Amino acid sequence: MDKSLEKRVSDIEEQLFIHKSVFSFEEASIFLHLSKSYLYKLTSAGLIPHYKPQGKMLYFEKSELEEWLRQNPIKSKQEIEDLAATYVASPRKGRK
Repeated sequence: MDKSLEKRVSDIEEQLFIHKSVFSFEEASIFLHLSKSYLYKLTSAGLIPHYKPQGKMLYFEKSELEEWLRQNPIKSKQEIEDLAATYVASPRKGRK
């Protein structure tokens, strides 16, 4: 019975976490799967968007973290081949 109750509480906590739009430092660390020390390093270097409303506590906007995660995408081999084929097939300016 205890495991069932623990599982249900865990599921409820996860659902609440998913629907939050602003994360605390610890929640952002969990969401990003980054250690707290590395996340702190990113914030102190200004490499990740964050907020310090009182000058101490760090907060993160979920949508900004998702955008940050999507930066610098790596194209698949198929995407690269498609881009190359399009480039080769396109008419060039200055060609006669």
